[in-house]
Amino acid sequence: MLSLTTYRTSVVLLSAVILVFAADCTTRGKSQEKASTRSAPPVQRPNPAPTPAPVVAPAAPAAPGPGYLATEDERNTVSVFERVAPATVFVTQKRVLMNFFGARTEVAAGSGSGFIWDRRGHVVTNFHVIRQAQAVTVTLQDHKTYDATLVGTEPRKDIAVLNIRNPPDDLVPVHVRQSKLPLQVGQKTLAIGNPFGLDHTLTTGIVSALGREVEGIGGVTIRDMIQTDAAINPGNSGGPLLDSNGDLIGMNTMIFSRSGASAGIGFAVPASFIERIVPQIIKTGRAEQVGLGINIDPSRRLERSTGIRGVIVLDVSPDSPAGRAGLRGIRQTSKGIQLGDVIVGIDSEQVDNYDDLYNALDKRKAGDMVDVTVVREGGKTNLRTNLIVLP
Repeated sequence: MLSLTTYRTSVVLLSAVILVFAADCTTRGKSQEKASTRSAPPVQRPNPAPTPAPVVAPAAPAAPGPGYLATEDERNTVSVFERVAPATVFVTQKRVLMNFFGARTEVAAGSGSGFIWDRRGHVVTNFHVIRQAQAVTVTLQDHKTYDATLVGTEPRKDIAVLNIRNPPDDLVPVHVRQSKLPLQVGQKTLAIGNPFGLDHTLTTGIVSALGREVEGIGGVTIRDMIQTDAAINPGNSGGPLLDSNGDLIGMNTMIFSRSGASAGIGFAVPASFIERIVPQIIKTGRAEQVGLGINIDPSRRLERSTGIRGVIVLDVSPDSPAGRAGLRGIRQTSKGIQLGDVIVGIDSEQVDNYDDLYNALDKRKAGDMVDVTVVREGGKTNLRTNLIVLP
C-alpha cells in the first residue's frame, strides 16, 4: 500500500509525461500538414473573369492661387490687356455754357474712347466723338486728365486726331499690325474702351466678317470695315480693336443695334485706313484726297432733280489733268445750259453716285493713271488721265 506522499509524487510525474507526449504529437501533426501541402499536386482551376478597372473620378483642380491662369487663351488675353490698356484713353468733349450772369462753365457733352498714336501725345479717335466739341480732354489709364487740341479730321472715314497738351514722358503708343497676311474670319479680336463711361473695359470676340460697307457720318460709305462680335457699346467708339498679338487691326466705330446696346454686331475702321490717314493729318492738318481736278456736287442735287445716274461734271480747269484729257463741264450756250460729261466709271468700277466715285479714287494715290468712262451727248467715251492731290 502506497503512502500518501508517494501517491502524490506519482501523479505529478504522470501528468508531466502526458503533457510532453501531447506537445510532441501537435508538432508532428503540423509538420505532416506542411509536408502534405508541399507534396500535393496543384489543382487546375478555370481562369477567373477579368475584373474591370475601377472608375477613378478626376482629381479636383487645385485651388487657384494668385495669378492663376488655367488656359493659354486666358494668358494671351491678360497679356494683351496689360500691354495695350495703357495706350487706351478716355476722350471727353466739353462745351462752354454761359449762365445768367455771363460766367463761363465747361460741361461734359459726350465721351468716347481713343488710343495713343505716338509719344508726342497724338491721340486717334472717331470724328463723331469730338464733333462740335468746344474743348476736349484726354484721360489716361492712371486717371490723370489732360487738355487736348484738335489737329484735324477726316469725316469720310470717321477719323480725328488730337494732341495732348504737355504730354507725360511715359506715353505708350499702340502698335499697328504689320503682317502681310490678310485678316481671317474667325480669328480672335479684343476691344478696349470706355462703354457707358466704364473706363478700360475689355471685351473679346472674333472677326465675324470682312469687307463690310457701312454708311458713315461723313456722307459716304466706309468700305472694307471689320465686323466683330466683341461687345461694343456707346463709349467704345474710337477705341482700339486688337488681334491676339495686341496689334491694332481697327478702330471701333459703330454698332448695329435696334436697342442702342451691343447686339454682337460691331464695326471697326480698318487699320490700313488709319495708318494712311493719321500721318497726313498730323503733317498738314487734313487728310490727303486725290481726284481728277474737276468740280462736282457731292450732295447730287442736279443728279437727283434730273434722274441722272452717275456724277455730273460741273466745271473743269483747262490746265488740270482732267482738262488736258478732254473732260467737259456744263456750258452756257445760246440755247441755254448744256450738260457736259457724266462720269459713270473709273477703270472697271461702276460709278452711280458720288459715293462710288469717292471710294473708287480713295484706293489710289496721286500720279496714278485711270480710265474715266463718261456719258457725253448720249454716248459713252473713255478718257485716260492721271490723279492729283486736291487742294
